[in-house]
Formats: sequence, structure tokens, C-alpha cells
Amino acid sequence: MQGDHTSRTAQPVLRCVLDERVQQLVDFYRQVQTERMQGIPILNPALSVEAVGFQFAGDDPATAEGVLITPWFMSLVRLPERPEAHGGRVGRSTVHAFGNERFDFIGAHDPAIGFHQTCALFSPMGDFRSQALARETAAEVLALLRPAPAEVAPPLPPRRAFLLGRGARTQGAGA
Repeated sequence: MQGDHTSRTAQPVLRCVLDERVQQLVDFYRQVQTERMQGIPILNPALSVEAVGFQFAGDDPATAEGVLITPWFMSLVRLPERPEAHGGRVGRSTVHAFGNERFDFIGAHDPAIGFHQTCALFSPMGDFRSQALARETAAEVLALLRPAPAEVAPPLPPRRAFLLGRGARTQGAGA
């Protein structure tokens, strides 16, 4: 039972790490908006910076993935769980799986959040009338990209399986 306890306590810790990193990303882009983007005509005043659906990646559990909404772009983002040096990767394109698809991500770096990668979905954001519409769009993109959890049918009781001609060999195979 020791292993069960460890896995139950690890989940909240991982979620805390993830939430903290995503908040750093949001704070950084809010700062970019207020300090570097003021007066730029591509800013959509109906929108604000928001992270949507971040979770650890299936192909790289030390990297979080989700959608970042800003008043000037919406992008898929890959964010390492800890700040990393850019290692010469800024501006370089790398193909990564994101759910069921593969996309080109461009490397970026800022001392405030470290290295991260983005894949543009929308830019500029002028067609979005509200934050709710941008959020709904981001959630729909994630729903389309991420595989749905596999639904496992409960096994048939042995007598019913026998009567339906499904022996023990085919019972768990989805027959």
C-alpha cells in the first residue's frame, strides 16, 4: 500500500507545480501587454491574458501543454515544468505531438519564465468579440486535439458471456 499512498500524494504536488508554472506564464504575458504592447493597434481590448487547459504532456511529462490567449494572439504552448535556459533554441522550429496531431513549435525565451515553445492558432485576435468566445475556442481546439479517455466496457458476468457466445478469451477484447 506504500506505492498507493505515494501516487495519491504526488498528484496534488504535480498539480501545484503545474499551476505555479502556468501562473508565471500568464503573469509574464500580462507584463508584456502592459509594458511592451500598449498603443499597438493589433491589441483586442475585449480580451485579456488567460491560460486554458494546461496539463502535462503525454510525450514529455516534464512539459505542460495548453492554450495561451492574449489580446494579440492565441497559441498552443509547451512549457517546461521548471525554467530552462534557451540553449540556442530561440526561433528554432521543432515538431512535437500535441494530442493526436503534430505541429511545428517555435522556441522562445525570457528570463522571467525561461524557454518555452509556441504554435500560433490565431493572430491577430480582432475577430474575437469576447473573452468567453476566445476561451470557448481554446477549449474546443484542445478537445479536438487531445484523445478522449478510453472507455472500458464492464466485463460481462460469466454466465451472460457464455450465453452470448463470448467465452473468457474474448470477454476483455471488446467483442
